[in-house]
Amino acid sequence: MRDLPVVGTPPAERADAAHNRRRIVRAAAELIATRGPEAVSMDEVARAAGVGVGTVYRRFGDRARLVYAVIDDREREFQTAFIHGPPPLGPGSPAPDRLRAFLHALADRTDAQADLLFMAESGPSDARFRDGSYGLYHRHVAMLLAQVRPGADTAYLADALLAPFAANLFLFQRRTRGMTLDRVKTGLDALADALIVRTL
Repeated sequence: MRDLPVVGTPPAERADAAHNRRRIVRAAAELIATRGPEAVSMDEVARAAGVGVGTVYRRFGDRARLVYAVIDDREREFQTAFIHGPPPLGPGSPAPDRLRAFLHALADRTDAQADLLFMAESGPSDARFRDGSYGLYHRHVAMLLAQVRPGADTAYLADALLAPFAANLFLFQRRTRGMTLDRVKTGLDALADALIVRTL
């Protein structure tokens, strides 16, 4: 299999600039996790990161772009894990095992940043699908499905398996319906198994 590219990899930076970026993003992530994105200011992030507020503005421009940087940082880690990481999430396991592992890992990844992902998906109606990450997920799931369901409409089935990860639905299930993350994963397993068992 040809490796998929990790989406959103930042351009090369000077060592000091890269160091500052990591400090700022880490500080923003910690503040967002404890107080929520709407309560976080650029001044607070600068203080928490130990840099001047001008450095934060020069690097990110505004709070919205800083929030997206926090999303992107976690996203790159996730993509690296399923493209290059150890099995069963990464290469080396049978397609059914990789598919289940991917769905579980994506549930964890979505749960960790559901509010931020909701903000990112709250633009145009197709905002979720324009994001480069969705295209990568879709290609990955379609590739695994092609191995377990040769000849199936894997483009459609991949969309169907990814639909539960829309942030608004995910948040509704977790917070309004009160579903645990384990229950969500069990449901995802049932969806995947309905596609997989036909070939076993």
